[in-house]
Amino acid sequence: MNIYQNILVAIDLNEEANKVVQKAHQLSLQSGAKLTLIHVTEPLSYAYGGDIPMDLSVIQTQLHDDAEERMSNFVKQQELGDVAQLIVSGHIETEVHRVAIELSTGLIVVGSHGRHGLALLLGSTSNGILHGATCDVLAVRV
Repeated sequence: MNIYQNILVAIDLNEEANKVVQKAHQLSLQSGAKLTLIHVTEPLSYAYGGDIPMDLSVIQTQLHDDAEERMSNFVKQQELGDVAQLIVSGHIETEVHRVAIELSTGLIVVGSHGRHGLALLLGSTSNGILHGATCDVLAVRV
């Protein structure tokens, strides 16, 4: 019996993503689930608001194109075979939840630093994904 049919892996395309993706890949092989990697680029307007009176769309497009290239290289390096790759723009938690629903995801896999104290109180991306998810979430310690 397959517990999960679709696994969504939220990654930041850094070295810590290796451990997260390998764990998710093992789970997908064991369960026969389809594996989808997602990387979310936050719009520059989130960081700078309306404070910069210029068009940031060209820079945003370059960031998106760079993320696509990095994702492609990452997948080749990890030897994952034919996995779906998504680069989306928006608020990280919102986009991961939206895509998870669209794909009928049974499990979201994220990396977690296991922070304590003040950082725990302030929350984190993985915590935000956990608390808004409509499916299971696996936090892989990185």
